Amino acid sequence: MKFKHGFLTLGIIATIICLVSSAVNVNANPISNIFNKDEGGMHPKQQIDFVKKQIKKGVQPYSQAYSQLILKASEALNAQDHAIANFAVPGFYDNPEEHVKNSQSLQTDAFNAYACALAYALGKEEKYAVKAAQILKSWSTVNKTYSEHDGALVMAYSGSGLVIAGDLIKGYKGWSVGDKAQFDVWVRYVYKKACDQIRNHTNNWADWGRFGSILSADYLNDEAEIAENIRLIKSDLFNKIAEDGSMPEETRREENGLWYTYFSLTPITAACWIAYNRTGENLFVLEQDGKSIKKALDYLFYYNQHPDEWKWFENPKQGTPDSNYPTEGVFWPGDLMEAMGAFYDDSKFIEYVTPHRPIIYGAHHYAWTFPTLMPVWTKERFDENKTLF
Repeated sequence: MKFKHGFLTLGIIATIICLVSSAVNVNANPISNIFNKDEGGMHPKQQIDFVKKQIKKGVQPYSQAYSQLILKASEALNAQDHAIANFAVPGFYDNPEEHVKNSQSLQTDAFNAYACALAYALGKEEKYAVKAAQILKSWSTVNKTYSEHDGALVMAYSGSGLVIAGDLIKGYKGWSVGDKAQFDVWVRYVYKKACDQIRNHTNNWADWGRFGSILSADYLNDEAEIAENIRLIKSDLFNKIAEDGSMPEETRREENGLWYTYFSLTPITAACWIAYNRTGENLFVLEQDGKSIKKALDYLFYYNQHPDEWKWFENPKQGTPDSNYPTEGVFWPGDLMEAMGAFYDDSKFIEYVTPHRPIIYGAHHYAWTFPTLMPVWTKERFDENKTLF
């Protein structure tokens, strides 16, 4: 058996993927009676079909949000990729400048791949699929590992954009069998490995690890790992959220306590979304002793608008449309509130984000990246709105 740069040669990759997948499916326990591999991921078919119809009809805010997506995807067509063999990212608090600099290679490429893949899924213009596939090939061919203190964490929260892109172009006939097989190997042995490495932490590291792991498991059709990540989410959800809705592991982060609360709730909710799409199990409504995801969202929402009342630290960093932390040009917690306002049908969240639509979270981490364009609804709500299709 020949090896090349630490990966199996393409001639046997597809065979191994098939054997691994078969082994997983034989030994996996059924998750639920409505397990549906075709409706999984961040963007299930029901959501994509709905958005395509709204774009065709020129319905707002979808039409404007789609125009914004196409602008981003078109800019990405001529962008260079930045894949590197070792994604080495030092700890942010140890070396912030190098952390940011080293993270940007993956963050830039992941967003470009995601934007192009979504543009293709909604509009079927082949040029966008070609570009997305090119970026995925670059990273899956060149990147072999991650390292240093924050390598696994940044791989988890930034590399998610590549996995979502791969899921969106699965049906693109121009994505060759060999290139897809190579990407599948990268997802399993680089990206998911990083996510699994951190998914048992106690703070937002675990949340990003579980999101990336269930995202990968959904992409790879690994039922056992989908179930394991759902188990992990349930295992400590009510340890993460206090009775008042605060998140003790994140509020302790001094001036960044609001940010880290947002940075924990983002992957928790995104992982719950994938679990819901794939299995039908609604983790969003879990409640214990008055603790719930919704209560934590309400807590963040209130104190982000009233930071002077935040008891954990004086003058905490506040998320605003022009916030420059942790990077410029993104609006937190606007992306999270847009997505969760839709799912919970919460008018206060919706009113908060409406003046700032369409919202794109186009840097740093990729979960609720296009929340205005891609509504996060229950299956029942999509069914109720079929007249809008």
